[in-house]
Amino acid sequence: MKVYKLPVLSNLQVSERYWHMKLDAGLIEESIAPGQFFNILCGEGELPFLRRPFSIYRINRDEGTIEFLYLVKGEGTVQLTKVEAGEEVDVFGPLGVGFELQKGWDSILLLARGVGIATLAALAQEAAAKNVKCVAILSARSRNDLLAADMLQGFGATVIKVTEEDGTSDVENVKKLVDHLLVEHEVKAAFTCGSKRLSRLIQRIAEQKNIPGQIALEEHMGCAVGVCYACVCDVRDEHGISSVRVCREGPVFDLEKVVLG
Repeated sequence: MKVYKLPVLSNLQVSERYWHMKLDAGLIEESIAPGQFFNILCGEGELPFLRRPFSIYRINRDEGTIEFLYLVKGEGTVQLTKVEAGEEVDVFGPLGVGFELQKGWDSILLLARGVGIATLAALAQEAAAKNVKCVAILSARSRNDLLAADMLQGFGATVIKVTEEDGTSDVENVKKLVDHLLVEHEVKAAFTCGSKRLSRLIQRIAEQKNIPGQIALEEHMGCAVGVCYACVCDVRDEHGISSVRVCREGPVFDLEKVVLG
């Protein structure tokens, strides 16, 4: 992991709440995996003081670019929207543990909510490159927030959209969809990000069906390198429950090991 000054190719508002930024990643020497993140300096002044973590949305290895889909939520992301094409952003990464598509997982299920959809989009991209069948349930407040749906479909994924706006995103309805898709698509593994209630749902189903899975956790991070312990979560291991750092030991964990409060 290193600090890079990367040229901004585009930084555009793509919906009421979301922006999409594309960077020239030609300077990055390390390989980048879906599920990893970059810690980005969002302004040139004293505030915001801390960098902000952004998960990888798309990795364009042929073009030498990386993309981020981000929700404008606080001062940091507000400042980031002011960056224009032709300028540079200060990024630190790639950081953390990414997703792993294991041998034999020829059909996978993605369950994502909100900005978690962006995190799983890069995994759908890798699945397509490895000829892994992918089916995704994408949940959001409104249809306007389902920005990654077209990209996932472009990768060949089967995409089902559920929203609060349509009254289809409640847990019971999502459970029925998951149960059906697991059988219809002979799903071998499940991946989730973006919602504790949906993560708890898929964790229970995966345990009942004996299906392996992985989860990308979203936590507030101070340093993003494991020094400050601001992003601790609990996981189960052979010794019981222990605390680990999301930024270092994660953000991707085995689904069955994470304690979801």
